[in-house]
Amino acid sequence: MIISMLRGATPEQIEHVCDKIKSFGYSVHPIKGEERTVIGAIGDGKDKDRIISVMESVPGVESVIPILQPFKLVGRELKKGKTVIQMDGLTIGGDQFVVMAGPCSVEYREQILTTAEKVKAAGARILRGGAYKPRTSPYDFQGLEEEGLKLLAEARERTGLKIVTEIITTENIDLVNEYTDIFQVGARNMQNFALLKRLGRVKKPVLLKRGMMSTLKELLMSAEYIVSQGNPEVILCERGIRTFETYTRNTLDIAAVPALKQLSHLPVIVDPSHGTGKRSLIPPVSKAAVAVGADGLIVEVHPNPEEAFSDGQQSLLPEEFAAMMEGIGKYLDVEGKRL
Repeated sequence: MIISMLRGATPEQIEHVCDKIKSFGYSVHPIKGEERTVIGAIGDGKDKDRIISVMESVPGVESVIPILQPFKLVGRELKKGKTVIQMDGLTIGGDQFVVMAGPCSVEYREQILTTAEKVKAAGARILRGGAYKPRTSPYDFQGLEEEGLKLLAEARERTGLKIVTEIITTENIDLVNEYTDIFQVGARNMQNFALLKRLGRVKKPVLLKRGMMSTLKELLMSAEYIVSQGNPEVILCERGIRTFETYTRNTLDIAAVPALKQLSHLPVIVDPSHGTGKRSLIPPVSKAAVAVGADGLIVEVHPNPEEAFSDGQQSLLPEEFAAMMEGIGKYLDVEGKRL
């Protein structure tokens, strides 16, 4: 439920309301606005009508409204304004359009350092690269693991780019946390609830990709797992879903971007690489992502795609990426955003 405090409610009244909510076994999530404080009360819903009646009589309370959506913390019922993630001058979810780019997998030192320099020159602000790779086949390249993380850290030191890399098990969270700036949860792990809850206790942003057969509600409920554990910095990612269509690797649900923004206050980015699986489709789909209000992109870029250990067919060459970035700049001007 949402408890809206009266304008001018005292700190003592707000504290009393929070204590009262906790006494019912609910957790409290206060949001302080310019004019008034709103308190989210999250619980199991037992005796909800009685609790609402009690809270309406507490001094300083203006109104008590039930939250209708199952995703309480990430939905717009509780928080009307956008969540903007701040990272040393970099903002995700505001008027800045943030592009994350790099290879699917970190393969060797020259590959990741060259790519980092090229994507930064083209306007990317975050370097993507997989050190741990969940693959469909157990015989495919699984990643360089910690050696890959070290190479990503070296690329960050050389270029100043932030790092986003995938986490696939709870056991590796502490190790990956030593290197990464953003944790990425891939489509296969979107409903790995143990992993999501553990990531909810770290103090770094989490990029959450939509599962290949997941609804928007299921994506938001996965985000709820992270936020409910205390980490509000979640970035949603539309990366295409599995349909009957075989021409593209996945079917990019471009309507998911404005739909998620209606339902949630969290930032939303698009992955045109996995969303299409085709190098030629990445630039036009990236323009579409800007037009529908996405907050950024995550794009695969490789200096030699035909030799890539994974996803070469959906990786842009550095010069293709630079041309794409120049092309989306015109769309960003129309949308009032900047790189």
